[in-house]
Order: sequence, then structure tokens, then C-alpha cells
Amino acid sequence: MIDFLNRNIFQPHPELLVFITVAIGFLFGKIRYKAIALGAVTGCLVAGLLLGAQFKVTIDGTVKNLFFTMFLFALGYKVGPQFFRGLKKDGLPQVVNAIVVCVTGLLVCWGFAALLGYGPGLSAGLLGGALTQSAVIGVAQDAIGNLPGLSSAQVKDESNLVAIGYAVTYPLGTILCAMLLANVLPKLYRKDLAAESAALAKELDAPDDNPDLNEGYYEVVLRAYTIQRPDVVGRTIDDFEQQQQQLGHRIYITRVRRDGQILDHDQQTVLREGDVVALSALRGSLVDYDARTHIGGETDDVELLGYQTETLHVVASEKAQLGKTVADLRKEPFMVGVYIDKIYRSGADFPYRLSSKIERGDTLILTGPKRLVDPAGAAIGKPVPTSFATDMIWVGLGIFLGGCIGIPALTAGGVPISLSTSGGALIMGLIFGWIRGKYPTYGNVPPGAQWFMDTLGLCLFVAVVGINAGPSFTSGLSTAGWGLLIFGAVATVIPLIVGFLVGHYIQKIRFPILMGVLAGGQTTTAAIGAINESSRSQVPTLGYTIPYAVGNVLLTIWGAVIVLLHH
Repeated sequence: MIDFLNRNIFQPHPELLVFITVAIGFLFGKIRYKAIALGAVTGCLVAGLLLGAQFKVTIDGTVKNLFFTMFLFALGYKVGPQFFRGLKKDGLPQVVNAIVVCVTGLLVCWGFAALLGYGPGLSAGLLGGALTQSAVIGVAQDAIGNLPGLSSAQVKDESNLVAIGYAVTYPLGTILCAMLLANVLPKLYRKDLAAESAALAKELDAPDDNPDLNEGYYEVVLRAYTIQRPDVVGRTIDDFEQQQQQLGHRIYITRVRRDGQILDHDQQTVLREGDVVALSALRGSLVDYDARTHIGGETDDVELLGYQTETLHVVASEKAQLGKTVADLRKEPFMVGVYIDKIYRSGADFPYRLSSKIERGDTLILTGPKRLVDPAGAAIGKPVPTSFATDMIWVGLGIFLGGCIGIPALTAGGVPISLSTSGGALIMGLIFGWIRGKYPTYGNVPPGAQWFMDTLGLCLFVAVVGINAGPSFTSGLSTAGWGLLIFGAVATVIPLIVGFLVGHYIQKIRFPILMGVLAGGQTTTAAIGAINESSRSQVPTLGYTIPYAVGNVLLTIWGAVIVLLHH
């Protein structure tokens, strides 16, 4: 094994070093303390720095640029619907708070970097790590490469310092953000996150105290009954269901067995004594109806109850349904026999409640018989193809157009200012993601493909960055000194404190939601996990999605801004 390493097979085959770095990086990323994990991105960067220092292999810049551009497009694509929705009136308070956090973070990092005499490389590394935004690395390196008056050696040194500064400050920044929001601030203000979240959850569901989400509680039930009472004999299925709807019950006959045979479903089927009917209903409705009294005895008919319902993914886009609450939507005639299983917002499982409003771009998972689910899906929006095939025409065109708008540069004081190809990819990702939210028949990018471009794309990028920076890691770290770690920690905390004061005293945002807003504004995924764990609820996530979208865009752009400020 030692001889194998001494031969340095990675010199002629650098691609092997990239993949072993990613493997080790993902292993490092699993290191966890409670809800806080090192994370795959930081793990890959640390692994790259260590292996790069050992083997001294240089990876071609085109490789890392390819992965980074792909990552930024995927990032914009994912948060696009939420980013543009946040610009509307109902999302503005959260947007404003996110902007306060991001601008404060930029100013603090700029001031500290000037105080410590850092150049553009360490300044950007400090900002990326302290504000926990990995995308800063690539954007800052692009900006450094465009600075006038720097030799190729200077560009390389400064670019390496971005990765070093980030690697030093990011782990502590993540831990401090999570601890401050999940533990320190609630204790300082004597707030019980769990109690506050539970109280807020009840308020959000008022006046209906029957939430869609209850742990261990199955709201939709399927039961079989033998018709023995005259109440339903001689009536059609449609008559029965219409009567239940008028009584405020959601009870539907999904199948009928007659003389041992299961009949083809027909709403005009006349029910007879001795028929066995399968009822699909909300548990509360079935209890109120008392089927044993009005229909007959319950039976366990495996074949009758074992039919498969359709599960349909639908992106909300029909104007008539946007803005309605889940409770209002369930009362619509087209929702007869159809149930909302889950809602996804910005690609993440959204902890919806009866009072939650349906917004453009939300993905609703509808379940029920196909004859009912398809019309309901059409009334809400557009069905999302469940195909695993990615629309590469859409992705390739988006990245190309983004790169094209990022190439042109203005010049200010002799410094070229442009979005760069990576920044252009981010902007076009936002636009294409927004278009996808409005017209979901275009641009299918399934979750697996999004993960590959987003998570793995960024991990491969930082792995290459770490490998290239590895040989200069020790000297760069000694140049930075302990000041980088200490000031990085302070730069993490100050924006959160400022955002908290604005949100708590001026905006009057409820405490659990505000903790989610701050975690989103600083794009710290570990923090929202810690907050949810501390609150024993998903309620804080309601404040996370819009600030997360805004924070990702602004903090990524700050990577280029701070380079220009310190040139």
C-alpha cells in the first residue's frame, strides 16, 4: 500500500484523485453532533486539502468550472419560484430580514478583512465560511481571475486562499449559527421553542383544530360494509355521495362487490341489499356518519379494499386555486374523493396545515381513484411527469444562455465588472425555475438529477478546489493566523444578532418563525435542523424557505463584491 502511494498514480490519472476525495469527503461529512453535521461540502473540501497537500496534483480549471456552473444553475432552478414569490407583498417581511442579515454580513466581513489586511482571497474565504455559503468560493475565484494587474501566480495564490479561508471559518460558523438560533437566543429571551411552536401551530389551524398532520394518526380510512339497512338500498352511488357532501361528510363509495364479483365502477350503479361496498372517507366523517347503523355490518374484504389508488404530482399553477388554504381547497367539488398526501415547496417537504395557503410552484401529492384524481389535478395545475429522464434541452439551454449574459463586462476604475458565466448561470437558473413553476410541462428535472447537479456538482467542485489549494494550505493558514478563526466567528454572530433585533422588535415576527427566517437568511441548513429538533416541530421551517432563496442569491453575489472591494 505504501509503495502504491509512493508511486503517486494520481499524477497521470488525476480523475482518480477527484473521486477518492469525494468518497472520503462524504465520509467526513457524516461526522455529527446531535443535529449538527460537518456536511458533505466541507468534508470534500477538507479531504481535498489533505490529499492535495500529500500528492501535489493540479486539476484542470475547466473541470471545476463545469461542475460549479452546473451547481449554480441547479441552485437557481430550485429556489426560483420561492425567490420571485418572496418579492410579493406577503413575503416581503421575510425578504427584508434576509437582506438585513446578508448586507450586515457583507459589511462586517469587509470591515474585518480591511482591519486584518487581507487581500481578495482571504476576504472572500472569510465571508464564505462565516456566512456559511459555499458558492462564494467559485464566484470569488472567478472574480479574482478577472482582476487586472495580477500575474497568473498571484491569481493562483489568491484563489487558493479563498478555499483556505473558507475551510477554517465554515465549521465554526455552522456550529455557532445552529447553537445561537436553537439554544442561546431562546434561553436569553426565556422562550420555550417547543411550547411556542405548538401554540403557533394551533393558531395557524384556527378555527379548525383538526390538522392534516398528526403523528400516528391516519386521517383517510378505507372500510368495507355489507348493505343490510334500507337507508341506501335503491339509491345510486352518486346520490349517496351527494347526500354525504350536503351533510358535510367526505365519504365516497370506491368499489362494489355483488354476488361475489367486483363491479366496474359507475356512479349510476344502483345499490342493492347484500352488496359489499368499500367506503373511502375522512376518519371523522365516517365516525359521525356511523356506517353500521345506516349501511350494515363491517367486513374485511381484502380484494375489495386492496385496490391501488393513483398518486399524482401536481404543480399549483391555476390562478383560481392560488392563495386558497388547504381547508378551502378540500371543499372544492373536484376534490371529492381526492386527498392531499404531501406538499413540496422549493423542492423540500413543506409542513402544511389546514390554514396553509397554496402558492404558485407548490407541488401537491394527490391520492385517490384515477377517475377522481386526474380532474382534480387539472383543476389545480399541471401534472408533473414522474419520469426519471431529465430535459437536457432545457438544462443545457439554460446554462448556455446564463453563461452568455454573464460574459459581457463593464469597467469601473479599470476593474471589469460582470456576472461571470457562473453568476449568469445562477440568474438564468432562477428564471428557468420560475418558468417551470408557472408552466410545469416544460423542463422536467427529477429530484435525483437536481441532487446530482446541486449537491454532487458542488462537492466535486470544492474537491477540485481543495486538491489544487492543498500544496499551499499550510503556508496560507500560517499567513492567516488565529485572527481568521476568531473574526470569522464574530462575523457569523453579528448579522444574526442584527437580523434578530430587527425581526423581533421592529417586524414583530413570531419567535419560532423568526429563528427559521434567520437560518434561511444565512443559508445554514444545519441550523434549521437544530431549530426543528429543539422545537420538536416543523413550524420554524415556515420561515425558512423564502429567506433561504434570497440568501443564496445575495451571498453568492457577495463573493464577487468583496473581491472587488478588497482589490
